[in-house]
Amino acid sequence: MADSTGRSGSGGSGGNGIRVLLVDDHQVVRRGLRTFLEVQEDIEVVGEASDGEEGIARAEELGPDVILMDIKMPGTDGIEALRRLRALANPARVLIVTSFTEQRTVVPALRAGAAGYVYKDIDPDALAGAIRSVHAGHVLLQPEVALALLSQDEQGSPAGRPGSLTDREREVLGLIADGRSNREIARALVLSEKTVKTHVSNILMKLDLSDRTQAALWAVRHGIAE
Repeated sequence: MADSTGRSGSGGSGGNGIRVLLVDDHQVVRRGLRTFLEVQEDIEVVGEASDGEEGIARAEELGPDVILMDIKMPGTDGIEALRRLRALANPARVLIVTSFTEQRTVVPALRAGAAGYVYKDIDPDALAGAIRSVHAGHVLLQPEVALALLSQDEQGSPAGRPGSLTDREREVLGLIADGRSNREIARALVLSEKTVKTHVSNILMKLDLSDRTQAALWAVRHGIAE
């Protein structure tokens, strides 16, 4: 279990795996997540937080790779925490773990920068797979939520146009929309990962987008992805 600092004790990957921070106001949920994740050889639980405010502080202190974040928490909720983490340019990938299935609850979290979401009753092995997936750069977006995002009017939507992208950037963007990680894109296009990262950065800059989730939605909206 965690010590007084919220760091993990024994178990996990001994610092060589995916570093995970748990942010949920229910201790029993955090305990259950930790118990399962600590037996995963490639996942290390580095800390816990009981609300969004503490989660932000822990994320800055511990430098996790992936944050498992609840949406509804007292005080600073998950959506506000996501917005503030983005403002701080914190590089952690945030996976929402929620009991709420309504699109009106999940969609704002994705707009705020979440890499995807899963439900609290998810199969443990599937949760581990989801953590590995978002860590690898994938976006976990259910079809019905993607449609909801696309159908909503976006205030201040990006002014970028498909014509501002090179042919190679359009290829990379299409693969981002397909949920591919940088490594998979590099393999598919016979490029180095460093080159793919450069293309992704250029795409986000040209289209005035903040992250891969927005890029994937932009690609669908503009017909670059099916």
